Amino acid sequence: MTRRKFVVLAPALVALTLAGCGGGSSETSYFCPEPFTVQDAERLTHFKDGPGRDPRDIAYEASVVGAATKCSASRNQIEVTLFLRISASAGPSVGAGRTSIPYFVRVLDSSNNVVQSQDFNADFRLTSGSPRGSSQEELTFSVSRQGGYRIAVGLRPTVEELNYNRRGRQP
Repeated sequence: MTRRKFVVLAPALVALTLAGCGGGSSETSYFCPEPFTVQDAERLTHFKDGPGRDPRDIAYEASVVGAATKCSASRNQIEVTLFLRISASAGPSVGAGRTSIPYFVRVLDSSNNVVQSQDFNADFRLTSGSPRGSSQEELTFSVSRQGGYRIAVGLRPTVEELNYNRRGRQP
């Protein structure tokens, strides 16, 4: 399991911090942002370097198989822990050593504007003897209690990989 932190800075946070010098209850309810997987970023087929693009040239295939959040709240902040499960399978052309699968996390406000964006890698050791792997990534960040945030997650395919996915795995 990989644990990472990143911070969301919302413009309203400064105003909320300054406005927080009065009465009111810190026990009011809050909304825990739900993650969703971006369409076209839920799976990825990666080919070995070179011109070949048939099934024998696949280095690995990966997919997002689940995402969930757990939250706790303070007076002005919600601390969000995101759990993201990524699965990987070696292809016929898997290379020796580490397989690094790129993924992203984007925090969106209620108007679908990206307020925080960060890219990560999930690392696997895929071989013909150990062709499958799964990783649970754990990320922690804070958002303002005011905002109605959503969390977009997905793998980061190249343009070529994205087009391959969209064609339905036809080279």
